[in-house]
Amino acid sequence: MSDPQPPWQPPWVRAAKAGLPVALAVLVAVVQVAGTVAAGRHQPQRAPLDALGYLLLLAGPALLVLRRRHPAAVAVGTTAVTVVYLVAGYPYGPVFLSLVVAYAVAVQLGRRRVVWACAAVFYGVHLLIGHALPAAWLRAPGGAPNGWQELGVAAWLLLVLAGAEILRFRRERMAAVREAAAQAERRRVDEERLRMARELHDILAHSISLIHLQAGVALELMDSRPEQARSALVTIKGASKAALGEVRQVLGTLRDPAGAAPRDPAPGLDRLGELVDQAAHAGLTVTVRTTGTVRAAPVGLGLAAFRIAQEALTNVLRHSAARTAAITLGWRPDGLLVLVEDPGPAGAGEPGGSGTGLIGMRERATALGGTLTAGPAGAGFRVEAWLPVAEPGEAR
Repeated sequence: MSDPQPPWQPPWVRAAKAGLPVALAVLVAVVQVAGTVAAGRHQPQRAPLDALGYLLLLAGPALLVLRRRHPAAVAVGTTAVTVVYLVAGYPYGPVFLSLVVAYAVAVQLGRRRVVWACAAVFYGVHLLIGHALPAAWLRAPGGAPNGWQELGVAAWLLLVLAGAEILRFRRERMAAVREAAAQAERRRVDEERLRMARELHDILAHSISLIHLQAGVALELMDSRPEQARSALVTIKGASKAALGEVRQVLGTLRDPAGAAPRDPAPGLDRLGELVDQAAHAGLTVTVRTTGTVRAAPVGLGLAAFRIAQEALTNVLRHSAARTAAITLGWRPDGLLVLVEDPGPAGAGEPGGSGTGLIGMRERATALGGTLTAGPAGAGFRVEAWLPVAEPGEAR
């Protein structure tokens, strides 16, 4: 899969982003030169700024233009420029600003070891000034740092590095949060897609199977028994109308997930009689038995139970020669047991199958924290689903 293309941006926005590194470098250069000139007036013991001093003040900001393309090289370069500036004995001031920017960017881009090494070199050179370097190398007599200055530089370096590490950690944390949110959104979309696929499969598989059977009956009886053929066509019309309504509702949710609530409630156990009637029109006699104390089922549980029963009856119509089937609803304090079985034997009308229906039934049960088993039972077939009822306050 190719990387996604970045979103389109107006030309002036792209130009502004491209010119941002140069603009920041110019700003740092202005601050360093102006600030150092002002600070140098109060440091008569330091060497006055000359052409080399101004060149060094501008060299650091110039390197910052490449700070994101070559962060390690820029960190090393700004350190070298600043070290030469200090050894030359020029006045203290905001000459360290380019160093701060280079270190912060390099740490955020993962060049931490290079930055810490550069900081160690910088501080070591600062200690050497006036202590180990020959006096002839120094252009500013009396410019050797004292103990307080050494502590101040150490504290300043630690502060800069700690700030850069904090920025790096915050940036990585924000990236992790964004990635987690993106993964959660992708997972939500996948789950919604699978849910819609299950709904469409259950609606279409049941309705089209029923229409297919009734169309065959109508064709066989059209000449000899037109009244019975008419009854089959009426069943086809009713089944197709109901299927169209449910498909339209599902597609409406796909087009506008945040739109108005569906006009028709989701199918539940109260519509089990419709399945029995539709199966009867197709020549399948279905008996429904209920055990335990019947109570109002949550919407999700009722929908899952209805779809499982619907898919199981569809499989009987498509793959079994049985003309009877039994649905048992076993209510328990902690859930509902849905049992659909037929006496068989297996038919030869539509052998095999993709197995998508069984997968969809199992996914529905698993989504509620339940289980589903399906397989041969003697000469027939048996589907058994356990759908637990979520406790109050528990996610359904």
